[in-house]
Amino acid sequence: MLSQHDAPIIAIATAPGRGAVGIVRLSGKALLPLVKAVCGRELKAREATYLPVKDGHGLAIDHVLALYFVAPNSYTGEDVLELQGHGGAVVLQLLLGRCLEMAAGTQGGAAPLLPGLRLALPGEFTQRAFLNHKLDLAQAEAVADLIDASTEAAARSATRSLTGEFSAEIHHLRDALIHLRMLVEATLDFPEEDIDFLQQADAAGQLARLQDKLLDVLVRTRQGALLREGIRVVIAGQPNAGKSSLLNALAGCELAIVTPIAGTTRDVVQQTIQIEGVPLHVVDTAGLRDHPEVDEVERIGMARAWEQIVHADAVLFLHDLTRDQDPAYQQAEANIQAKLAGALARHVPVLHLWNKADVCDASKLREVTRDGVSMSAKTGQGLTELRKKLLEFVGWQSGSAEGVFMARERHVQALRTVEIHLEQARACLNAHTPALDVLAEELRLGQNALNGITGEFTSDDLLGVIFSSFCIGK
Repeated sequence: MLSQHDAPIIAIATAPGRGAVGIVRLSGKALLPLVKAVCGRELKAREATYLPVKDGHGLAIDHVLALYFVAPNSYTGEDVLELQGHGGAVVLQLLLGRCLEMAAGTQGGAAPLLPGLRLALPGEFTQRAFLNHKLDLAQAEAVADLIDASTEAAARSATRSLTGEFSAEIHHLRDALIHLRMLVEATLDFPEEDIDFLQQADAAGQLARLQDKLLDVLVRTRQGALLREGIRVVIAGQPNAGKSSLLNALAGCELAIVTPIAGTTRDVVQQTIQIEGVPLHVVDTAGLRDHPEVDEVERIGMARAWEQIVHADAVLFLHDLTRDQDPAYQQAEANIQAKLAGALARHVPVLHLWNKADVCDASKLREVTRDGVSMSAKTGQGLTELRKKLLEFVGWQSGSAEGVFMARERHVQALRTVEIHLEQARACLNAHTPALDVLAEELRLGQNALNGITGEFTSDDLLGVIFSSFCIGK
């Protein structure tokens, strides 16, 4: 019986639904007999051929462009056949069924032409490409990131990762780390030699340069993770502070109902926008207040608001300048501020926004601007500064999108792990009596973390998680 990774696979490789063109893709070893039978002729490798695919009665299912790629010169590294036909769901299912039928030999007692052919799992074609060394793991992830890109900047960054820019940076780090490991291992292997390998080779300088390079890659990787994941920004504040108006202003359309009645927003309203190509998932929430007239529906809305706040990457605390001198309003603001401090992780920034600046005098605006951004959701005043501040708060370096490669949170965490091990290695190296065995182990663990990014040292469980998020046919 064929193993999961040896069995030939087939799938419809285009999105479900009606379209001009649809693709059925096969991948496996020794596809040639099935290719000849399905296409009714031999095909030249890597050359498109227009031909009919016929059913068991000799009637044409569809006229297609057939492309045959011979291993290892294909996307998966195996033999690949692509049938590009009309994009109707029924037509594609008929083409798929005909290939399965001929592979299994279920038509009129015919001999099986490709035993074991089965439907592909999500991401299995790209997984084959990874397993057959056509792509490393970071490049394979970039395939899904390119498909899922929601902004132009994200698409360009994913393309850079797919072409190997991110992997090249990781390989440079790994090669420098391996060279340093070699020096340490040599010192451990030949302790009787009166040679200080580490001092002569400037091991301390090499380690310092490696740490500097790692920091540069880590910064760019964080930027790539922001492009991919986006930023979850929650708007919080008292009722009628202008939260829904702010969401509408940022989105450029009327998403949330705006009225002068307190408690109009009862549930969560979310919209994704982009600033400099960075996706921002902006969430409007129910007004936060402690009032005897609060009904059960509004109470549930406020509970959901706090759930959103707890999971935010950044919080916009919206204040109403027209009520800033009201003692009751000020006390409620202080209560919300205290609760925010207890609910949010220390790394989550809170940006104070002072709304309704269009109806306040200049002296008041100068006073509050020291602690946030003065703005008007009604007129758009201050929105440009707000967008800039938002990116700064989450660590985005303005204008850096063109040099960023797409990355994931697991890449960031792996590089942080490397950073920790290199720092511990530096402490060992700078000790009065260096513990070279500990130094060698720290360097080895750092190398393993780097290898995990490109898949040279990766668990099968992680591979399953990564590729299961792909679409069928890719």
